[in-house]
Amino acid sequence: MKLLVLGGTKNLGRHVVEAALRDGHEVTLFNRGTTNPGLFPEVRRLTGDRADPSALAVGEWDCVIDMSGFLVRDVRLSAELLRDRVGRYTYMSSIAVYADRKTPGQDEFGELLPWPVDALDNEFTMDLYGSSKVRCESLLTATFGDRTAAVRSGFVVGPYNPDFGNWGTALATGNRMESAAPPSQPVQYVDARDLADFLLLELSGPINVVGPTRTMGELAAAWQSVVPEPAPMDWAPAVDRFHLADEGLFRLDNSRALAAGLRLRADEESARDYVAWIQNGNIAPDPPH
Repeated sequence: MKLLVLGGTKNLGRHVVEAALRDGHEVTLFNRGTTNPGLFPEVRRLTGDRADPSALAVGEWDCVIDMSGFLVRDVRLSAELLRDRVGRYTYMSSIAVYADRKTPGQDEFGELLPWPVDALDNEFTMDLYGSSKVRCESLLTATFGDRTAAVRSGFVVGPYNPDFGNWGTALATGNRMESAAPPSQPVQYVDARDLADFLLLELSGPINVVGPTRTMGELAAAWQSVVPEPAPMDWAPAVDRFHLADEGLFRLDNSRALAAGLRLRADEESARDYVAWIQNGNIAPDPPH
């Protein structure tokens, strides 16, 4: 497959490119060339900014995976340029698109957030994050029809990624894991490597790509099990790293993703690999918010 990745040199994007190269795909990267520019020297690179994607004006690809589409304006520009020159457009979206954050078991067709009447499509704030993703999904569907997939994930765990990085670091260094959310709080996440593999599949429509719902207590026990004699859990830290108040967002229905080919590794494997990554001298990145 000829694959175009928008982004691809940090966090989840690195896993996508690694998985694509492992599977023998021909990869082209489009990004600014400023983040980890030495990665993937064997890959063709197109350098440019999302605000000026003219480097994408020539070329054809079987699929584009958009890892860096935050501003509505930027996604619109890439969609207009690529409309007739890509087979599929897979957009990395978010579970933050849902308006109902209380009801458990929602599938992909729950109510979505509206676009504020005074919002600008060339500005990004965390308050607009979910609404921006909704608007981007909509314009891509209008442009590519059923050739569009909107992959909605929440926490993404694993090397290169910030989510649960404080847990991995704590376990790797013999310190206490922390959670301001109580042990009964539901949570869902997906391993970055499982998500990367999924993004390479032939997908269509919106898809909740999350793991099964656990409680924070269950998840903490699974992570602590990968090291001998872990320090006691701290359930009352000074800083809340998880922001898990919206319980409905962490009890989503993932059956559509499982039917489409999502394969999920065990929590213990994700934890063990994250701890090993830290012990090998890596540092968990800071969360984006």
